[in-house]
Amino acid sequence: MEEGVARVLIRRATQHDIATIASVLAQAFVEYEPMYTREGFAATTPGANGVRKRIEEGPVWVALYNRRIVGTASVVSKPAGLYVRGMAALPSARGLGVGHVLLVEIERFAATHGYKRLFLSTTPFLARAIRLYESFGFQCSSDGPQELFGTPLFTMEKLVQEDLTSQEGSPHAAS
Repeated sequence: MEEGVARVLIRRATQHDIATIASVLAQAFVEYEPMYTREGFAATTPGANGVRKRIEEGPVWVALYNRRIVGTASVVSKPAGLYVRGMAALPSARGLGVGHVLLVEIERFAATHGYKRLFLSTTPFLARAIRLYESFGFQCSSDGPQELFGTPLFTMEKLVQEDLTSQEGSPHAAS
């Protein structure tokens, strides 16, 4: 993974990235589609209009590998903290450290903007993602929601590392 991480760059998404982000989400989750309800899968893999709305609601990042978008994540401010959503990597980019680099950028953003807690919802069948979140310090929480349109969910949370605010920029940020 270390070799790939050095080449994965992160930047904020723009309106020009909307279709590609929607495609990354669809490709990343299509193998799990049978485990979602139809509505749950649609909410997990929004099309261009849903991605556009996410960009309006809060920061969305893209991960680039060899100048190609291979991953994405977004956040939205909630009363309980900063909610991480829409995190995905193309199947061909798995093992490059895309998720880790995105989480580093998200935590840096959270620390810089005074958030004390990151949280996310995931499904029990996304084992690879759960392992990533746990390795990054997320722990299961009893907070809801417990389902997304009938698809089972659980919440994971992490307290933000405050010392990240003193670091300038991301070592993996792209301009």
